[in-house]
Amino acid sequence: MIKKTYLDRVVAPSLLAADFSRLGEETTRAINSGADWLHLDVMDGHFVDNISFGPAVVQTIHATNDIFLDVHLMISRPDHYLPRFIAAGADCITVHVEAQHDVGETLKRIREAGCLAGLALNPATPFTEVVPFLDKIDLLLCMTVVPGFGGQPFMMDMMGKVETAAEYRKAKKLIYHIEVDGGIGAETAGVSARAGANIMVAGSTTFGAKDMAAAVASIREA
Repeated sequence: MIKKTYLDRVVAPSLLAADFSRLGEETTRAINSGADWLHLDVMDGHFVDNISFGPAVVQTIHATNDIFLDVHLMISRPDHYLPRFIAAGADCITVHVEAQHDVGETLKRIREAGCLAGLALNPATPFTEVVPFLDKIDLLLCMTVVPGFGGQPFMMDMMGKVETAAEYRKAKKLIYHIEVDGGIGAETAGVSARAGANIMVAGSTTFGAKDMAAAVASIREA
């Protein structure tokens, strides 16, 4: 598996939009359509007002397909559940700066386990909240919708955070990816890329497309 750098464009279809009765086949479809990563949204019903799936689904995908697993923990206690997602086969684990944990310690544990460490911030959270941790991460996820449910419209005003993250990365000579998640299609992927993002998480516009390969290509080329 080739490790991507922040200079590479990455398209990561979100499993949340897949047909859950055929998860293995849907993952294979994403791979055959040119997906670079698979984005797995884990929701606990507390941190966000929705429940999705847990480590067992991550393990199932890991066991049935060879694709980089980008696991986004939208849960209140990521530090408590972290070992289970590491054991399940996550390649990148992203936790929220707003969650109830020692953020620096959690990021350290993720890296020590050999995974990429990601940090996410919600639309209402100012960029300054993640600044103390930017030298400890491999990925910064700027949510472009309020997390919890798919199909929401893209929040254009979040591009200011993406631009600030890219400027900060350059000024401090850091190398973290910048990921966007929420309302991503070809048009908004182009907007996000121009702002400085390189990882595009897309759900309904990929798994919901009649031609998934064309949808993935349009996002990558936007």
